[in-house]
Amino acid sequence: MQAAATRAASITKLRRSDRNSATPPLAAADDIGLLGALPIAAAIIERRSSGNLKVAAHNSRFLDMVQKSNCTALDWNDAECLKSGAVAELLQDFFRGEASDELDLKHGDGVSSHFFRVKLAPLPKRNSTAQRCLLSVVDRTVEVQAERTLRAEMLRDSLTGLPNRLAFSEAIETAGENVARDLEHAVLVVDMLRFSRINESMGSLAGDELLITFARRLILALRAGDVLARTGGNEFGVLVSLRRGVEDALKAAERIQEVMKTPFKLSELEIRVECAIGVALMHAGQDSEELFRNAQFAVKQAKAMGKPQVYEAKQATEARRRFSIETELRRALDKDQLQLFYQPLINLKSGEVAGFEALARWHHEERGEISPTEFIPVAEESGLILALGRWAMDKATSTLAEWDRQAGEKLPLYVSVNLSAIQVARDDISNVVDSALKSSGLSGDRLSLELTESTIVQDPIRAIRVFDALKSLDATLAMDDFGTGCSSLAYLQRLPIDVLKIDKSFVSGMMVDPDAVAIVRAVLSLAEALGMSTTAEGIETVELATTLATLGCASGQGFYFAKPLEPASAFEYWKLRQR
Repeated sequence: MQAAATRAASITKLRRSDRNSATPPLAAADDIGLLGALPIAAAIIERRSSGNLKVAAHNSRFLDMVQKSNCTALDWNDAECLKSGAVAELLQDFFRGEASDELDLKHGDGVSSHFFRVKLAPLPKRNSTAQRCLLSVVDRTVEVQAERTLRAEMLRDSLTGLPNRLAFSEAIETAGENVARDLEHAVLVVDMLRFSRINESMGSLAGDELLITFARRLILALRAGDVLARTGGNEFGVLVSLRRGVEDALKAAERIQEVMKTPFKLSELEIRVECAIGVALMHAGQDSEELFRNAQFAVKQAKAMGKPQVYEAKQATEARRRFSIETELRRALDKDQLQLFYQPLINLKSGEVAGFEALARWHHEERGEISPTEFIPVAEESGLILALGRWAMDKATSTLAEWDRQAGEKLPLYVSVNLSAIQVARDDISNVVDSALKSSGLSGDRLSLELTESTIVQDPIRAIRVFDALKSLDATLAMDDFGTGCSSLAYLQRLPIDVLKIDKSFVSGMMVDPDAVAIVRAVLSLAEALGMSTTAEGIETVELATTLATLGCASGQGFYFAKPLEPASAFEYWKLRQR
C-alpha cells in the first residue's frame, strides 16, 4: 500500500451536545456491528450523487479520536473535514479511483503534537446509489515519538554527546543543498595523534576522558554555526562556513591547533596531544561522502607533512593510481607477467663482467612500461613485495643456472638480487634464499644480496640475526645506496657486510663537484679499512669509469657499460666481453 506524503492538517472535531446524538440516525445495524467489532477508530463514509460526503456510521473510538482535534461542527454533515482539506481531498480522490488509500496527519506543534494515520477501504453499495468506504484512524503519536528518539540516539555519539558520522554526513548534505557557489563551506577532519599509545598505556577509561576533553577544546575553537562531530575513534569532523575561501578554513585549523597547545591532565599526568588536520573545500553539487573522503585523504598528507593540508585532486588521483597499480600488480604476479632484466657489473680493473644485478621490469599490456620507482613502493606498502621478492630470487638463480647449462660449465659470474626492508622484517629471508639455491643448484658464493640502510635502521637486532643467517649460506651481502641513509657506523662494523655500493648521486657529480669526489674517496677508504669491496652505481662516461678505477673502486655498473638487458641479451653481452 503506497504511503501518502505527510500533510500538516487536523481531523475535525464533530461535536454535539452529547455523544449519542452524534451517531448517524440512518446507520444500518450491520454497519454498526462491523464498526463495533473493530479495535480501532473507524467510520463509514458515504459519497452521494451530489458529491457531498457524509458520515453514515462510526464507533465510539472514532468519536474519542476526533475529539482530540481542534475543529468543531454542530452536525456531522457540516464538518469541515468533509468539505475541504486533506481528508476531504483524500476521500474524493479515493471515490474517483485517483488516489492512494492512506494519509498521515499531524495535529499541533512541539511536544503536544499528535500524529494520525488515516486509511480507507472500499465497501459495497447498498440500495442507494451512494458510494461507501471504511475510514479508520490510528493514533501514531507514541510510535512517531519513539522513532524520533531512536533516530536522535542513532545520530549522537554516546561518549562525547556530539553528532556522529551519520549526522555529520547529513549536515554536509544539508549545507550542500543550499550552496549557490563553490567554496562556501569546508570540511576539516581532525585526527588525534598518539591516541592508541595513550589508550594502551593508561587504559580505556583514561582514553575516554581524553576524548571528552579533546572534544570540549574543539568546541572552544569553533565559530557560531560551525558543526562538530565525532566521526571515528579518535577522529573528529568540522563543517565550517567560509567567507574568504580557503583562508578561513586554514584559520579554523590554526585555532584548533592553538587550543590543543595546553597539556591535557589525565590523573596526575600532563600529556600534550597533537593533531593532524585535513581540509577539503566544498564545491557546488559535490557528494557529501566524497567531500569527507577528500578531507580524510588530506589528513594522511598532514601526518606526513606535520602541518594542516588542503586536499588537492592531483594527489588523490595519484593515490587512486597506486591502488590501481596494486590490483594490477597482484594479477601480474599471479600470471607471471613480470620480467627480470640484468645489468652487468664490471670489474673496473680488468673490464670483465663480474656479475649481473637482477632488476624487475613490468610491461603492462595497456599502460605500457611501468617504472620500478612506481610499482616497487606500491608493492612494499601493500605487502606484495614478499611475493615479488620470492619470485625475483627464484627467477634470478634459475637464470644463472640456465646460463651455466648453455655454456656447459660453471660460469665465473654471480647474480645480485635486491632485498627490501619489508622482506627482512616480515619474511623468512634465509629460508627463501636457501630454497632458491637448492632448487637452482647454485652455491651461495654466486649470489649477492643487496640491502639498503633502512633495513638496519628499522630493526637492528633482527637485521644482525638475518645477516648472520644469510652469511651462513655463503651469500655475499652488499649495502646498497650507501651514504644516502642514516645507518650507524657501529652497526656497519658489526654487520657481516662484504660490499659497499656507492650511490649514483655521488658518482654522477664527481666530474663537476669536488665534494662528491671527497665523499667517494671517503667511502672507498672506509671500505678498505673495514675489509670490504666497493661497487659504483651510475657510471655513464668513460671518464667516470677511469677515475673510479684510479681511486681504487673494485667494480661498477651504469649505462656506459650497458643498460639492463633481457636474459638472452645479457648472456650474449657476457660472451662478447669475454672475447
